[in-house]
Amino acid sequence: MTTIIAIIFFIFGLIIGSFLNVVIFRLNTQKSFMSGRSKCLACQKALSWYELFPILSFIFLGGRCKGCKTRISWQYPLVEFLTGLVFACLFLKFQDVFYTSTFVFAGTMAYYAGMFSLLIVIAVYDIRHKIIPNALALVFGILAFVGLFLFSDSVFYPHLPSIWELLSGVFIALPFALLWLLSRGTWMGLGDAKLAIGLGWLLGLSRALSGIVLAFWSGAVIGLILIAFSKKHSMRSELPLAPFMVLGAVIAFLFELHLFPIS
Repeated sequence: MTTIIAIIFFIFGLIIGSFLNVVIFRLNTQKSFMSGRSKCLACQKALSWYELFPILSFIFLGGRCKGCKTRISWQYPLVEFLTGLVFACLFLKFQDVFYTSTFVFAGTMAYYAGMFSLLIVIAVYDIRHKIIPNALALVFGILAFVGLFLFSDSVFYPHLPSIWELLSGVFIALPFALLWLLSRGTWMGLGDAKLAIGLGWLLGLSRALSGIVLAFWSGAVIGLILIAFSKKHSMRSELPLAPFMVLGAVIAFLFELHLFPIS
């Protein structure tokens, strides 16, 4: 039963991931997220219904537009798959709540599915444009702060947060802000500090610190690999940090990673 439900959430995540791709490509353009047919970015051909199935359409079309044969970006299936995987993992994390209280599970799942979907948009947009949109960082930060009052131990339970919880976002963001200030933006963007505030509130200090450390470790490894095997990258190449911060946050949250246990 648990496996079947996890698969259902995975499929639902695939559908949401397809919508996230629309948001990523249309953000900061004149196009609406909620209206207008999806089109090939190369030839502007409106996509048929059978070209819109998450992952499956990409496979059946051979990764190319049916009309102009231009290669379809791998972003589409990757975002869909990752969103589906996150949704399935969130269900598995909260499966005990699912079997004990449908109401609590619904509130918990809806909140964290929405938050991590927002993080996926931020990460992929940063990869594409080397910037974290202020609007996304602001919305994420506000929702994370509100979550302090609605969730305890990652489960829906309205309460008054402690001072420690309220300050967790500031503590996580402060080093990023200082690095940005001291380097005048050459070492790190201010957007990373804005994102860190929300991550601190969403994860709590211990998991957020663990996620940030994991982000720097994974970023360093990927950076060295790119320098070693890609002619387009060197020691001076810019590597967006947000995707690694999001990766670290997802792992720290799903697997309760506490490299620095802080009560």
